[in-house]
Amino acid sequence: MEIGLVSCTKSKRDQPAKPADLYTESAFFRKAREYVEANHDDWYILSAKHHLLDPFGPPIGPYDDTLSGAPIARKREWAETVFNQLEKEGLLDDGNRLVFHAGRDYYTELIPLLEDTPIDIKTPTDGLQFGKTLAWYNEHI
Repeated sequence: MEIGLVSCTKSKRDQPAKPADLYTESAFFRKAREYVEANHDDWYILSAKHHLLDPFGPPIGPYDDTLSGAPIARKREWAETVFNQLEKEGLLDDGNRLVFHAGRDYYTELIPLLEDTPIDIKTPTDGLQFGKTLAWYNEHI
């Protein structure tokens, strides 16, 4: 099973919404969501505040939190929580592939934790600047 992991974004609606709808103010999130819904078996959101979110889970309120520029210790703590959530959801089972649709801040500390699991990992837009990332989604949708 291929699971897309899409990072949260700074732009959010100004009232509570299901996670899949909270971030739709962001062009990146809209493109990434369209891509993962068309190309992956399932998807989740990587939230700086809420960690791993079911996109169609209960509504959450807007928040102002990011891993961009956060200290390494915070990113490591966040990554450990997400790892545990991925494990609890059964997403680290043999035959699964996690595909990150997120900036490096959302997977640099997480990928080392995943190395001893039987899953495959893919980061299709790794290293691309924002405009080139949007272009990648436009080309692949």
